[in-house]
Parts: sequence; C-alpha cells; structure tokens
Amino acid sequence: MPNHDIIVVGASAGGVEALSYLVKNLPSDLNAIIFVILHVPSNSTSVLPRILNRAKRLPAHHATDGEVIEPGHIYVAPPGYHLLVKSGYVNLVHGPKENNHRPAIDPTFRTAARAYDGRVIGVVLTGALDDGTAGLAAVKIRGGIAVVQDPSDALYSGMPRSAIENVDDIDHVAPLSSIPSLLVNLVNTPVATKKEQHVPELMNYESDMAEFSVTRLHSDDKPGIPSGYGCPDCGGTLWELQEEGIFRFRCRTGHAYSPETLLAKQSDSLEDALWIAFRALEEKASLTRRMSKRMRERNQNLSAQRLEQDALDTEAHAEVIRSVIIQNGGAQEGVIVNSKHQPSNNLNPTNE
Repeated sequence: MPNHDIIVVGASAGGVEALSYLVKNLPSDLNAIIFVILHVPSNSTSVLPRILNRAKRLPAHHATDGEVIEPGHIYVAPPGYHLLVKSGYVNLVHGPKENNHRPAIDPTFRTAARAYDGRVIGVVLTGALDDGTAGLAAVKIRGGIAVVQDPSDALYSGMPRSAIENVDDIDHVAPLSSIPSLLVNLVNTPVATKKEQHVPELMNYESDMAEFSVTRLHSDDKPGIPSGYGCPDCGGTLWELQEEGIFRFRCRTGHAYSPETLLAKQSDSLEDALWIAFRALEEKASLTRRMSKRMRERNQNLSAQRLEQDALDTEAHAEVIRSVIIQNGGAQEGVIVNSKHQPSNNLNPTNE
C-alpha cells in the first residue's frame, strides 16, 4: 500500500523564506518527491534551488522537461514554464498563464492529483490573492491531503485564507513551524484504502489546456458557460467553470483566472486605461492653450476665448480622472473575493 509520497508546495509573496524554513526542517532521508512552485516573473532568473540547497537536506534543482522523478528530490518550477506532473516524470510547458502566472500553482497541483490520486499532499503557503485554491480542491477530489499554512502565521495571508474559505475539508491548518513534522508524519502514513477515484472530465480538460493540447484547443466542446467577460490576456470570451462549488474562468486559448485574480487584473487594466485617458486630456489641454495663445497674438480674440474655455473644460475632465486614479489606488487595498459563492452579475469585466 503506497504512502503519501507526492508533495506539491505552492507559495508566492513571502515564499522564499517559508520554503527555506520548510526544507531546512525536513529530514534528508524523507521518502517523498517534492514539487515546488513559487511565483516568479517569466523573464527572471530563479535562484530558489540554490537557496534551498543551503539547508543541505534534500537536493533541489529546476525541473527539466521529460525528467524522470525520484524520491528524496525537490523539483522546482523554472521561470516561464508550468510544471506538469505525469506518472513517473514531469513536463514543462510554456502554456497559457493561469491566475496571471507562469509557473502557476494550480496546474501542478491539478496534474499531480490526476496522476497520483490519494498519494498527493497539497501544501499552500504564504501568498497574495488565490492561486492554489482550485488546485488544492483537485487534490481533495482525488482523495489527497490538503495542508494550509495558518493565515495568521503567513507573511501574506491571501492564498492560505482563500484555500481555507473555499476548499471543503482542509485536513490541516498549521503554522509554518509545525508543517515539516506534519509532512514527515503524513509521508510515513499509508494511503487509506478507498474505491478508485474517477478523474473528473473538467480536471482532464484543464490539465490538457495547461499543456496547450491541440486537441483541446480545436475542440468546440467547451465546459462551462460563456461569462460575458473578456480575457485580459487575449480578449477572447471567458467561460465560467464550476467544480466543487468553486468557480473560475478560462478562455478558448487556455488563460485561466480565479475571480479574485480576474478582479485584480481588471483593476490593473482599468488603471492603465485611466492613465491613457488622463494623458490624452492633459495633452489636449496643453495644445488648446497653445493654439489660444497664437490666436491672441493674431488678435483673434473670440477664437482664443473659445479655445481657452475648451482648455478649462478639458482640464476639469482630467482632474476628475486624476481623482479617480488616486481613489482607486486606495480602494484596491485589501479586496477579498470569496470564490465559493455564486458569481454575481456585477463582476466587472481583470500579481502580486
């Protein structure tokens, strides 16, 4: 009977410190395979394996495409690639971003659950927003174990809190200091005998989309219903997907968003649009005043007066937008969306 020997760990903001502590306090003879996903910019250089290897515990390295996986090793998702878990090996894909990230946590959790069912332990650590929630739900669907860092203990509580609020039957909520020993105990515990868990079609679909499957891309049989919102990445229609009460969005080309991440992305897009509008109005006001000055120099006073009034009106409009930008910046702090409630019709068509 197998043990819980597949550990998938997701972290974001504050994650380097949390992952370093976790690895430092795991035994060097831990008989498990560990996959680590930390949000990093796609065009950056990650030194996370070097940092984790300072603990001189389990060897860590960036996973390579097609690499055979072995117990006692830590496989880190490299920048710019989703790490997808197969039976006995890993795939790296430059597929569509999920929750505005690549690597993202959900694809690794989801594919590990699909490949290894109840053997998987999903661990969500510190981070903002809610990547990892849908992936942890997939782990539970397949009979695995869900471990979440106590939000009050996390440097950034968004990801742990979202997982706790939206995933049914979280097995363990614990401070970081307790998670290493907890994982050791779980790894040494046989998987409970259960009837074989069926892989839901939606889990297969989303796993294939993360892999950028041509068959899935060309298929017109899309799960869910059109949401009426546009994908912030490609502009295509987002389809609303629901699984175990958790809803999220995915477009035809595979970009995926949780509600909270979509709102955050939309806020960024809205701010970009406001800045463009503000710049256009400021430039118009400046040009109008310059033209008015020339009219005055030519004694075309009526035209100059009309242009001066136009400049004043334009500046007033610019001031309104400037106020909105300032207020919007403050209003976005601490926005929390519970992705397990039914989607409301007032969700406006959107990193930490």
